[in-house]
Amino acid sequence: MRQESDLLPPLRRSIRVRCSVEHAFDVWTTGISVWWPLRGHSVSGENAEAVLLEPREGGRFYERARDGSEHEWGRILVWEPPHRLVYSWHIGSDPARATEVEIRFTGAADGATDVAIEHRGWESWAEAALKARRANETGWDDLLPAYVAACNA
Repeated sequence: MRQESDLLPPLRRSIRVRCSVEHAFDVWTTGISVWWPLRGHSVSGENAEAVLLEPREGGRFYERARDGSEHEWGRILVWEPPHRLVYSWHIGSDPARATEVEIRFTGAADGATDVAIEHRGWESWAEAALKARRANETGWDDLLPAYVAACNA
C-alpha cells in the first residue's frame, strides 16, 4: 500500500539571476556564507558563524559556529562546476532522513543564468514527509531572494 509520502512530488523552484553561469555557481557554493541567512536557517542559531561546502564529491555541506563546533547538513553527491550541484540535505535532523537537492545553472541568451532547483526524496521522512516538504517550501522561499541579490550585486 502506498503512503502519502510516496506520492509527494519534488519541490521545484526556478529563478533567473543577472550574472554568468560561473558567477552564479560560485555564489551558491564558495560564497554561500555571504547570502545564507543564518538566523532561522542554522543549527547553532545566534552562534552560527559560517556555512561551508567542501568543493568536491563526498565533501561536507556544514555550518561552523563561533565556538568552532561544526554541524553537518549534508554531503556533496555531484560536483560539476559550473553547471550542476547535488547534495544530500539533513540540517538539524538524522542523516537517515536526508533528502536530496539538485541545482542546475544554465546560461541564457542575454548573459543571465537560469537556476533550477529540485528538492526530492521526501519518502525518507515517512509519515512526516508532508510536514517536512511544506517546511522546506517556506525555507526555499525565504532563502532565494538573498541568493538572487548576492548574484546581482
